[in-house]
Order: sequence, then structure tokens, then C-alpha cells
Amino acid sequence: MNRIQQKLKEDKKLLSIYFSAGYPNLNDTVSIIQNLEKSGVDMIEIGLPFSDPLADGPTIQASSTQALKNGMTTEILFNQLKDIRKSVSIPLIIMGYFNPILQYGVEAFCKTCQEIGIDGLIIPDLPVDVYNEQYKATFEKHGLINVFLITPQTSVDRINFIDSISNGFIYMVSSASVTGSNSGFGDEQTAYFKRISDMHLKNPQIVGFGISNNETFTQATQHAKGAIIGSAFIKHLSQFGVSKISDFVNTILR
Repeated sequence: MNRIQQKLKEDKKLLSIYFSAGYPNLNDTVSIIQNLEKSGVDMIEIGLPFSDPLADGPTIQASSTQALKNGMTTEILFNQLKDIRKSVSIPLIIMGYFNPILQYGVEAFCKTCQEIGIDGLIIPDLPVDVYNEQYKATFEKHGLINVFLITPQTSVDRINFIDSISNGFIYMVSSASVTGSNSGFGDEQTAYFKRISDMHLKNPQIVGFGISNNETFTQATQHAKGAIIGSAFIKHLSQFGVSKISDFVNTILR
């Protein structure tokens, strides 16, 4: 069983953390992952930096831009992660845009992910229909779970289709905006979380976008299995560096 599937079976609300590989410094990637696991995080999304990140807010865009300036590439990330399973056991997901994966070669990318112990991919700009028709078999051959995003505007038919071809979790975007908002969730978003929960999908949902503290984590997980934090963590990294990661996680899980 894939590590993501094992983690989803645990009787707890899950905290997933996103960061841009190669930020703040090119060689911080492994240290950040190790520190996040030691701090009690359940899953980690490793951002593969891209020059045109459509879904990312200014904080993640800036970290991605800096990572590229630092020299981060797909090859360097894979090289950094080649021994990661000697020290880290929680699920690891690479989140990136499809262009770098296509340039690397989809088959080769998936094969390398399997070899180094990556459990899943999140590719926001890979249409679900294209994945299902052209790439699903390749992903599954290499034991990779592909995670799809839904928003408040996603139709019921599309949600059910995504659920039918998924075998991990569904990334429930809290709003149609980009990442980085931290003003809490209103009645409309809470109703959306409940509406999706009431669909009783076979795949659990994890909420992303707009989660930055214990209050928003608690709100997001009231009707979902877990929540993802990206921008708030990157801001913390920018301010305090790698050494204070546990301080951030403790404020979320207190």
C-alpha cells in the first residue's frame, strides 16, 4: 500500500506542509523535510519550482523564483532526494507544473520518483481527462498517486469523475483564488466544505489555500481529513530559516 493511503487510514486530522525545493537555499531541501517529519507533520509537498506558477500566490511565487535563481532544477531535486528514504518515512508528494515533467519525460520522471520513494504528484495544470487517457497507466505502473484539485466551482459530475479515477485524496481548494490568503473561512467556504463532505466520496479530502494557523487548520478540518499549509510556512522559513521549523508546526498543532 502506498504511504499516502496508509497515512489516510490513521485516526487523526492530517497536516501537510508545502515548500519550494531549493528555498531559502539550494541545499536546504533535505533538512527541511527531515525537520518537518521530526516536528510531527503527516505529509510533505515538495514544490518543483517553475517560472510561470499559475495557481500560486505571491509568497510561493517569490520562493519559487528564488529557488530557480539558486539553481534548482528537476535533476538537482532528484539528486538531493536520492537517499531521503534512509531518514524520512512519511509520505512525500512532488507538486509542480506539467511542463518540467514533460521536458524531463513523463515515463522517466515517474520512474525516478518511484526509485527515490516519492509517493504522489500534484500537477495543477494537467487536465484530468488528459491524465486519465494518456498518463494514468504510467503513474500507476510506478506506484504514484496523482492528486487532483477541486474548487467551489467544480461541477458535481466533474467531482465524481475525479473521485472515480483517484486512489489517494482530493485536494479541496478552499476558494477559487490563488494561495496565500490568511483571513479565515466564512460561511460560504464552510458550507462548501460541508457540501463536499456530504457527497461521501470514496477519497478523503484535504483542504488547501488560506490555512495559516491553528484556527484556520481547525476550521478546514472540521469537514475534511486534513489541511495543507504553504504560504504561511514559507513566510516562516523566510524569517527564521530551517532551524525554527518545529516552532511553526507547534503553533498549528497545539
